[in-house]
Amino acid sequence: MKILLVEDEKHLNNSITKLLKKNSFSVDSAFDGVEALDFINVCEYDVMVIDVMMPRLDGFSLIRKIREEGNGTAIIVLTARDSLEDKIKGLDIGADDYLVKPFEFDELLARIRALLRRNYRDIVNNVFELGEYKIDFSKKIVEKDGTIIELTSKEYEVLEYLARNKDRFLTREQIREHVWDFDYEGESNLIDVIIKNIRKKLGDKGNDSIIVTKRGVGYAIREK
Repeated sequence: MKILLVEDEKHLNNSITKLLKKNSFSVDSAFDGVEALDFINVCEYDVMVIDVMMPRLDGFSLIRKIREEGNGTAIIVLTARDSLEDKIKGLDIGADDYLVKPFEFDELLARIRALLRRNYRDIVNNVFELGEYKIDFSKKIVEKDGTIIELTSKEYEVLEYLARNKDRFLTREQIREHVWDFDYEGESNLIDVIIKNIRKKLGDKGNDSIIVTKRGVGYAIREK
């Protein structure tokens, strides 16, 4: 899942980014509201974490602009401003949640997971099940008939993205943008290689695979 972190304090931005990536999230980092808009104009995110006190364009103004443009991406406000008035203002202009600094990273993770559950209501208890397969999004575990399948971090992220968009064909470009950071430049056939590796580890072969290819379009997860 892809997150946009907008935080002008560089040390905190770097720390949160590192921890999110460690928990299998793809992260783009912006250090002010204007830079954040550049990312939003070209990328699609699952959750945005936005600080309030920032140069050039503050967090509240950024959220207002995001909502005015019809972007419904879930937003968590991250700020040291803890007054009730500020909380109400943040929620009223379009934020979905409000976390006050200093905070525990585990709480930020829990709030992100809660917003993701809201985005994908057909996934029960943060677990995706399809036939003999089960993906636990909280534990980042993939099972087949109760046996854990070992995937690399990127293999898991690609599989989770496909699972959260079950029956929807995703282009290679969508997968690349969602699973890797904005500035990533890799091999052109990397997505195909990763899909091939996932199928092999899942034990899927040919038309028996839950990952379906549509020539000229992309990939989707579907019932066998």
